[in-house]
Amino acid sequence: MNITTHWKGQLQFEALQTGAGLVMMDGHQRSGMSPKALLLAGLAGCSAVDVVEILEKMRVSFSALVVVSEADQTPDHPRVFTDIDLLYKVTTDRNNEDKVKKAIDLSLEKYCGVAAMLRKNSAIRYRLECVQPD
Repeated sequence: MNITTHWKGQLQFEALQTGAGLVMMDGHQRSGMSPKALLLAGLAGCSAVDVVEILEKMRVSFSALVVVSEADQTPDHPRVFTDIDLLYKVTTDRNNEDKVKKAIDLSLEKYCGVAAMLRKNSAIRYRLECVQPD
């Protein structure tokens, strides 16, 4: 993986992944996410990718997946994450709830590298809401 980060003035930065896209970061959070927010988004995205792939392999039908992330930080610098709570909202038949839980567990405990890195300093918990399709 190769990321190049360019200072754009003030506390704004542009991060470019070779062959992919770019992300704007802003220490004041006016024109982009903060670096820590991107880390939290990375956890949600990493796990969501896993969950989608696992559910597809399990042939579980779903029409939407939303991950809401929230993190507590230590009061003193470097203000690291202590507790991370993830809420997975999956639009699927409620009969699939156990399979969705299994997919999330596999992601957070086995496949998601971001979770593995963050787990060294932070407790990661999740809740699941199965939303009945219309």
